[in-house]
Amino acid sequence: MTRKPLFDTIRAILGRGFSQAEVDRIDAAVDLVPQDCAPGAPHYDSPRTVGPDGIALIKRFEGCAKKRRDGRVEAYPDPATGGDPWTIGWGATGPGIGPGTVWTQDACDARLEADLERYALQVANALGDAKTSQRQFDALVSFHYNTGAIASATLTRKHVAGDFAGAAREFDRWCYAGGGRVMKGLARRRAAEAALYHKGS
Repeated sequence: MTRKPLFDTIRAILGRGFSQAEVDRIDAAVDLVPQDCAPGAPHYDSPRTVGPDGIALIKRFEGCAKKRRDGRVEAYPDPATGGDPWTIGWGATGPGIGPGTVWTQDACDARLEADLERYALQVANALGDAKTSQRQFDALVSFHYNTGAIASATLTRKHVAGDFAGAAREFDRWCYAGGGRVMKGLARRRAAEAALYHKGS
């Protein structure tokens, strides 16, 4: 995290600058403070929520990797790039997440809850008043959570049109990395999402 706002605030309160020894002591203290909140996780009001099947599917494929011995969770680089976007907890990315980011498990869980609200709202908006069962909705939220493509995917258009069989077949089109290479992990996730979607059709 950037520490400039913290130092600026303390400097303003004291009405003076710091010695190097004071800077070192403040830095050491900040290093000991776990992040018990997930930055960038506001509350969203969605007309629909993700059900237990959807949450279990998302958790299964996102994992909560890079747990440390102290029980906290650290960010890791994108496997494809070796860098950005950095990810932490249950697949969280975005501002404030990068090399050296460490959260508590509670922070990871809070961010997942907020992200599920956000993605559920986006999926609900994309579907409008289209007939959608809970399992279909859960599968579509998992798909969107991973791809961010609910607004543009042919899958969505087919679902809204009531072509559930056609929509189910669209999932496996989203398992490719750069160069048209199939990623096994994505293929497994798309198959699981398609199966959940099909159960709700």
